[in-house]
Amino acid sequence: MFYETEKNDHGLPHNPFKAIVSPRPIGWISSLDENGGTNLAPYSFFNSVSDNPPIVMFSSSGFKDSAANVEKTGEFVCNMASWDLRHEMNVSSAAVHSEVCEFELSGLDMAPSRLVKAPRVAKAVTALECKYLQTLRLKDLNGMETDSFVVFGQVVGIHIDDSIIVDGKVDVTRYKPLSRLGYMEYAAVTEVFEMTRPKV
Repeated sequence: MFYETEKNDHGLPHNPFKAIVSPRPIGWISSLDENGGTNLAPYSFFNSVSDNPPIVMFSSSGFKDSAANVEKTGEFVCNMASWDLRHEMNVSSAAVHSEVCEFELSGLDMAPSRLVKAPRVAKAVTALECKYLQTLRLKDLNGMETDSFVVFGQVVGIHIDDSIIVDGKVDVTRYKPLSRLGYMEYAAVTEVFEMTRPKV
């Protein structure tokens, strides 16, 4: 089949776009508002975009609390969601008033960060402390601004639980990072394989 996205004439009961662009890692963003209130929200449009320096991004559909907090305070933490924390991650995705603390809502303890004021998820086996770089509001082919905002941050500190380090490497099968697929579907990484880059 083929369909034009502007017409959205795929004839399927649900839009397949996000099912095709998958799996997508989940950036579980913790931040503080300007009054010190905490916020925690998962973003499936998340990834690293550079390793030198290490830079990550998350994209918000609408200028939500996380994007606003990061822009105002200049920092955030990306906690990696894992299989063991799947239910808490899902609870924290609820659309609640900005005054509601998602840490309390999902029964999660906070842990202090080292280089940023925003707390991290205590049970998350990896967390990236980030300093804000910029926000990019996306435009479409006609130059019209969309309601999507991409937030970039440079990673300044990394937390890794020693239990997931095996033979000097982070073993993702030990904590099974979650990824978002299409529809209401998720996946967890439970096995990996290696391929070496060919020499020409």
